Amino acid sequence: ERNQADVSEAKAGRTDLIFLIRFRHCCLLRNQRCLLAYLYDRLLRIRALRWEYGSVLPNTIQFHMSAEEVEWFNRYKKSLATYMRSVGGEEGLDLTQDIKPPKSLYIEVRCLRDHGEFEIDDGTTILLKKNSQHFLPRWKCEQLIRQGVLEHILS
Repeated sequence: ERNQADVSEAKAGRTDLIFLIRFRHCCLLRNQRCLLAYLYDRLLRIRALRWEYGSVLPNTIQFHMSAEEVEWFNRYKKSLATYMRSVGGEEGLDLTQDIKPPKSLYIEVRCLRDHGEFEIDDGTTILLKKNSQHFLPRWKCEQLIRQGVLEHILS
């Protein structure tokens, strides 16, 4: 507002204000660039949260996000889900599995908290209780590891 007022005065003949007007304008442009860089970095971090935590964010993380960021996350989640369904045939392809290439197909895991029943592809149901240990297919339990339900036991 002060810049606009000074521009009006500069048009009226006060040329000594031109440098002040340019300085303020450059400061505003710099602040705008910094703000856009900050917002872009937040969007990249929110996108990474989808790959790390899956389609449902923990409440502790969602609490620190604005309504617009939550909306952006939900739109990104839907867009990613649509893409994954389109590339994998009938069932789709879950790109969030095996972020790091597995060394073995089965891993030993320990349950960190009660989770309930967990079904494997062959129809076997396993009860995931706190401190229980299981030998499970990596791709079935990787999401639960990222959510903090299971812990990979390295031998």
